[in-house]
Formats: sequence, structure tokens, C-alpha cells
Amino acid sequence: MREKRRTSIPYMMLIYLVCLILAALSIFPFWVMIVNATRSTVQIQAHAVSLIPSKYLLKNYAILTGKTFNAMRGFMNSLIISTCATACSTYFSTLTAYGIVVYNWKLRKPFFTFVMAVMMIPGQVTMIGFYQMCYRLGLTNNILMLILPAIAAPSMVFFMRQYMIPALSLEIVQSARIDGAKEFYIFNTIALPIMKPAIATQAIFSFVTAWNNLFTPLVLLTDKKNYTMPIMVSLLKGDIYKTEYGSIYLGLTLTVLPLILVYLFLSKYIIAGVALGSVKG
Repeated sequence: MREKRRTSIPYMMLIYLVCLILAALSIFPFWVMIVNATRSTVQIQAHAVSLIPSKYLLKNYAILTGKTFNAMRGFMNSLIISTCATACSTYFSTLTAYGIVVYNWKLRKPFFTFVMAVMMIPGQVTMIGFYQMCYRLGLTNNILMLILPAIAAPSMVFFMRQYMIPALSLEIVQSARIDGAKEFYIFNTIALPIMKPAIATQAIFSFVTAWNNLFTPLVLLTDKKNYTMPIMVSLLKGDIYKTEYGSIYLGLTLTVLPLILVYLFLSKYIIAGVALGSVKG
């Protein structure tokens, strides 16, 4: 027993060392980005990588907010679009997966095959038709068209279905129906709590995708008051006379910060779901 413990201690130390190295490599780019947000353009051009913060944060913020667009408005636009799109995609994708798993209807398998086929179509292929539809409806400069398409998320429907098949017991659904519960009540009070780990996982991916989306807003939005944060950060590079790298890094930091907060908030549900799955196994 003592020999096994002696051999396991160096092995565990090696694992911890590898984990620390991987953690440092993961944190290093974010730290450099945050530090560069506090440095001037001259300092960044002289030394691109620095681990010590500087004193130009307020000046970079003044440059960022002194452009022709309002950075805080772009931040709020991105927050509204990402939050609403994430809520719509997770709820309706879970509802669609619930309908595929729980109900036994004739076209269930063809419908799921159709969902899988839609996953194979890139979004750029349908962009021209989507823009023409928005133009004819007069919604080309409306953030609503960046939220409503999130309801149809084939990849999320596939993930939710695969998670729901072993996690949701059909006997519980049948028992709730016998007790007189309505279908939406069963879904909201029984299925959704069981699906929390899957919803948290997909919510992170959906929020990150919606927040970092540059192509679709760049095509649809023309009014500066509707610009999202990625559009504003991309426009910072277009200065004719001088590129302010400090303000660019500050804009990137403001762009990444909500993603980190969302992950920290939802990660506990993912960990709880993994622990629950290991206990069941």
C-alpha cells in the first residue's frame, strides 16, 4: 500500500503540473489583452506583449467613446440581442426535442431527418434570401431579425434530443398526465429542470455565437444606433490617420467580459449535471 501511495504522489503532481501549464496558457492571451487595454499605442507598437498594466486606461476609454458611435449603446445592443437569442434558442429547441422524444407521431423520424439535413446547410448560403425577406418586410435595420431566427437552431435540437432520451423518463410524463397536468405544465415543471445541464451548456455556446456574430448584423444593420459591439470594434481598425491599438484592445476586453461572466454563472449547472450523470452511471 505504501509503495502504491509513493508512486501515485509523483503521478498526481505531474497531473497538477500539466493542468497548471494548460491553465496558464489559456489565461495568458486574455491577460495580455486586458493589459494592452491599459497601454498606449506607442507602447503596444514597441512591445506587443507585456504582463504589467500601464496608466492609459482612461485615455483609451476616452478614445473609444469619442468615436462617431456610442460604445455603451453597442454593448447594450449586443447584450439584448445575445440574451434574447439565447433564451429563444434554448427554450424552443428544448421544446422541439421534447416533442420529438415524448410524442409518438407518424412523421417523427422524417422530421428529425429534416432537422439533421438543415444542419448541413451553411448560414451564408441562405443569407441572400434572408436579406431579401427582411427587406420586403421593412426589417433590414431592426435588431428583432437578429433574435427571432435563433428560434430555429437545428444543432441545438439535436443535442437536446440526444440528452433527453436517457435523462427524461416517459413514466414521469405519463404519471403527470394521469394526475391531470397539462402538456406545457409538464414541460415547464418537469422537463426543463431535468434539462438544466444541457440548457446551460447550449446557453453558453448560443450566447457566445450571438455575441460574436459579425456577419449577419453587418449585412442587416445600417443605423449606427443599432450597431453591435463586434461591429464597433471592427470599425476601430478603419481609422485613416492612426490606428489606436489601446482602444481596440479595450473594446475587445469589453466584448469578452460578458462571455466570461456568462460562463462563470452557468458552469455550476454543467458541473452539477456531470456529477449527476456519474452518480447515475
